[in-house]
Amino acid sequence: MWSPKRIAIAQSGGPTSAINASLVGIYRAAKEWQGIAAQSNITQNAATSDAACEPIVVYGVKHGVQGLLAEQFLDLDTYLTDSEQIALLRKTPATALGSCRYRLPNTEKDAEPYRKIQGVLERNQIDALFYIGGNDSMDTVAKLSAWLETQDSPIRVIGVPKTIDNDLVETDHTPGFGSAVKYLATTMSEIIEDSSVYYVPSVTICEIMGRDAGWLTASTCVLQHNGMAAPHLIYLPEGEMTVSKFLADVRDVLKTHQSVICAVSEGVRLPDAGEYRSGANDAFGHAYLSGVGKYLEEQVRAQIGCKVRAVELNVMQRCSAHLAAETDLAEAEACGAHAFRLAAEGKTGRMAAMQRKPGETYEIVYTDVAAADVANQIRLVPKAWITPEGNGIVDEAVSYFLPLMQGDVPPTMRNGMPVHFRFAE
Repeated sequence: MWSPKRIAIAQSGGPTSAINASLVGIYRAAKEWQGIAAQSNITQNAATSDAACEPIVVYGVKHGVQGLLAEQFLDLDTYLTDSEQIALLRKTPATALGSCRYRLPNTEKDAEPYRKIQGVLERNQIDALFYIGGNDSMDTVAKLSAWLETQDSPIRVIGVPKTIDNDLVETDHTPGFGSAVKYLATTMSEIIEDSSVYYVPSVTICEIMGRDAGWLTASTCVLQHNGMAAPHLIYLPEGEMTVSKFLADVRDVLKTHQSVICAVSEGVRLPDAGEYRSGANDAFGHAYLSGVGKYLEEQVRAQIGCKVRAVELNVMQRCSAHLAAETDLAEAEACGAHAFRLAAEGKTGRMAAMQRKPGETYEIVYTDVAAADVANQIRLVPKAWITPEGNGIVDEAVSYFLPLMQGDVPPTMRNGMPVHFRFAE
């Protein structure tokens, strides 16, 4: 039986409402394993030494790989002193341990960061490292686990999926996405109500996060399930869009609707538009995207002349814990627990994944895939889900999105405001 003494957990990439639930899942699984191992030792050998039953030390690593290189460890037992603190951490949004956007170089070009990380892990007697993040984070898991194997190191490295973008391959969906869907559905429904109060033609353009994949924008189709006609127009990076086609679509909808609501992914390409992007990139070479909503607002104002506004829904959808979905948090926690079991089975370089069972009843099976197969890949919305006109989502997509946003997570309140868990600085 695997007898870990110390494990470490780190978080990376953009925050979500569910990433800390995965942290809790790993932590709880480690404590449960500790109890099972101790009971097994006692059953098999009444004379078992106290050392064999030593509690597992669970460290948190501040700021991902960058914090690991700087040996920024926290003993989680110091902070998670009771069930109430653990429950509060579970529903706290963002990365409680802090995050980073740091790309490990290829070992052929520069192996020094790997040597440093290995040294840090060995000095602190870490048996397994769990890295919670998206496709860029799985690049870290794949590279680091491969390096450690070449060094004949027994240290295991396991990835836990996370991203509101839902663009990881090899998994049905990603923790964090369901809560973002719930936020968007709620916010969009309120925008629809707000936009309908005046008896004047109007257009509201909601710019929604999604660099290459339009999963979040596509999910706004769930409002159809509650009998809403809006959003009337939905545009994804996976589809084809031009400014002239967009203006024609808006004019067409205005013939039958006083207030037109549009959902547009930030990453849509407009081949007939001028330059409206910043041109800046992040550490992984990804462009910082924003501005398409404002650009389209200006075009509507100039070409159609009706009342128009653009609403940019960006970071708000990432950490809206007051609209978190319990299904999302439960699955995030289960992914964390499953990741711990993968390490216990001797696996490394793997990512915990979810597969949806076929059938009318929603059910998830937890499995694992090679982190290298997930790293730097992008899972796109199926083209078959986009209407032939390229400005909407077909009804069958609703059954994919709807189960992911179910269940409520009441926030802990104090003085009329939500309270979140924080590790002391």
